[in-house]
Amino acid sequence: MRKTLYFKFILAYVLFGIFGFTIVATFVSSMTLEHTRREKADDMYREATLIANTYATDLYNSEVSLDSVQRQLSSIATFMDAEIWILNPSGRMVVDSAKTIDPQAVVNVEGYDPSVVNKDQYVVGTFFGWFTEDQISVIAPITGEYRIKGYVCIHLPYSQIVDSANSLLNISYLELLVLFLLSLIVLIFFTEMVYIPLKKITTATEQYAAGNMNYRIKVESEDEMGYLSASLNYMASEIARQEDDQKKFVANVSHDFRSPLTSIKGFLEAMIDGTIPPEMHEKYLKVVLNETNRLTKLTNGLLTLNNLNTSGMLLHKTDFDINAIIREVAESFEQTCKDKKVAIELVLTGEKLYVNGDVERIEQVLYNLVDNALKFSHHDSVVRIETTEKHSKIFTSVKDSGIGIPKEDQKQIWERFYKTDLSRGKDKNGTGLGLSIVREIIRAHGENINLVSTEGVGSEFIFSLKRSDMNDELDD
Repeated sequence: MRKTLYFKFILAYVLFGIFGFTIVATFVSSMTLEHTRREKADDMYREATLIANTYATDLYNSEVSLDSVQRQLSSIATFMDAEIWILNPSGRMVVDSAKTIDPQAVVNVEGYDPSVVNKDQYVVGTFFGWFTEDQISVIAPITGEYRIKGYVCIHLPYSQIVDSANSLLNISYLELLVLFLLSLIVLIFFTEMVYIPLKKITTATEQYAAGNMNYRIKVESEDEMGYLSASLNYMASEIARQEDDQKKFVANVSHDFRSPLTSIKGFLEAMIDGTIPPEMHEKYLKVVLNETNRLTKLTNGLLTLNNLNTSGMLLHKTDFDINAIIREVAESFEQTCKDKKVAIELVLTGEKLYVNGDVERIEQVLYNLVDNALKFSHHDSVVRIETTEKHSKIFTSVKDSGIGIPKEDQKQIWERFYKTDLSRGKDKNGTGLGLSIVREIIRAHGENINLVSTEGVGSEFIFSLKRSDMNDELDD
């Protein structure tokens, strides 16, 4: 059976109570009894000393009568709930607060020895067998003329000391019980603020492990538990989104590979079984070659994205003239521009404009952006490429006057294989990977790319690169 955290906490709570009462019953009990005994003995010794210096001394000096002293000691004994004696050094009893002693009678405490008292000035026992139950007894000497004339003894039943100690001990038990009950508040807080949220989080992790990423943790506190729950909910939603993206990705890859493969297979089977006559083979072999090139382009795009997602190693940054790269890319589309009757307008800052980055990757970015711009531009329109410098950044803009991108599609165009409904009719040979590659390259440079587009008006892609210090040398 699995021991839960709550079970362990309850066990610790019970052990706390058991050990608390055990400590009070042992150590605190003995300490309380010792403290009570010592305190009572001190009070008794002070009283015995006071009697020895007053009533007893006056008695031995014949300044007061025996009856008077006996009455005084009887009153004091009643107040103290004790028994007070005056003894001769030999142990003969002179005065007993409990009863009047006949002067002619001889009452001796057999074996009396005043030295039995310890350094604390008290002794516990039956006092030389005189009492039937244990007493706490103190002995104070009566002195005069530089000698001991007698002793004042005060006796108190030891059971009274035990009762007093137990009374104090009961207070300790009561305090411990109150503390134990008050600590239930901690247990309640732990249950409500830690255990129940933790239980919900544990249940959620079990659901996530079982593949249910749509499960949500309902913990709304504004503490660490709430933050952890929110983080786990966010993690689950991200994993669920990634799983959906992965399914879409696999579906798109399957679709984009299946179409050309189906065409290739169909044409080749038709040529083999004679459905397509030999004189038409060259025509359809060119079609097969185009489909093969499309598969190659798709595969290369996937490999590029995979490499871009691998951290490090890919970028070889140098300082290069981005204006020169733009001119080279524009020249490579010369024939396309003639076919579509689209002009490329270059609005470049300075003759040379240096940036820091991977020249081959940035050339690929520009090629993809210009290719898209030309593909979706209307006939007799202009594609404008512009560079501007602002602070420590160089901004490059590729703007067309084409079909534009609907607002609801603008966040999704960066996804792999995504094509807007407006682009599907025009982008017959596209793989849907171009803009994904562009974004990954720019992100790998630690920069940003933004889109400004209006449906039916055109689109503008703007990306930034780090400005090179070589531009300062040009200014000089």
